[in-house]
Amino acid sequence: MRIALVSDIHGNLAALEAVAADIRRRGVDQVINLGDNLSGPLLPRETAQWLMASDWLSLAGNHERQVLQRRPGRAGPSDEYAHSQLSEAEFAWMRSLTHTLRLAEDILLCHGSPRSDHEYLLETLDGSTVRAATPAEIDERLSGQYAPLIACGHTHVPRQVRLGAGIRLVNPGSVGLQAYGDDHPVAHQVENGTPDASYAIAERSEQGWQVAHHRVPYDHVSMAQLAERNGRPEWAHALRTGRMP
Repeated sequence: MRIALVSDIHGNLAALEAVAADIRRRGVDQVINLGDNLSGPLLPRETAQWLMASDWLSLAGNHERQVLQRRPGRAGPSDEYAHSQLSEAEFAWMRSLTHTLRLAEDILLCHGSPRSDHEYLLETLDGSTVRAATPAEIDERLSGQYAPLIACGHTHVPRQVRLGAGIRLVNPGSVGLQAYGDDHPVAHQVENGTPDASYAIAERSEQGWQVAHHRVPYDHVSMAQLAERNGRPEWAHALRTGRMP
């Protein structure tokens, strides 16, 4: 069994289409999308419609919740823009998604961690510095939920971790945004240092799950220009470089 894992598209339709084409070329049995699908100054409505028409299994991320719960004047600009572009059809689809799902006995899916859509699972904040989480930190965040394959997103950082015997955790990285700044719970930045889209393929074998990460070039310049036109120069810089300004 071969599963493609994607996450954190953030309305970047050009990156999504490039990743989808690369997945088709490699061949998989199923595509799983781990959430944060639309929020950002790019193409939220078009991205939602693409996902709704696909046969991909999609989860919700924290930004799906934030867009749906938006309060005027209190939402961040990325959620505010996405909300302004969506219709009731897209909102209904978003409400149908969950942030955690046990797909099979040996596959556990979540956006952040099993206990929270806004918690980093494989990374930890030390002040404003992002570092790899320790096994003890990961174990606490799993809250007793285990599977041979555990997939998460949220941090945009491609990573694999082995936890104990036979447990592989994987973050496929981000399809649509390779650098960002956040102020939750403290101000910090994440940078992957490349504009290329990221995803992963997990394959079940006799030796257990094996995971390969993939980087896909796409027309990131057009998306950066769109972010600039929509008044988000920091997004434009991140899309062009994979770094924060």
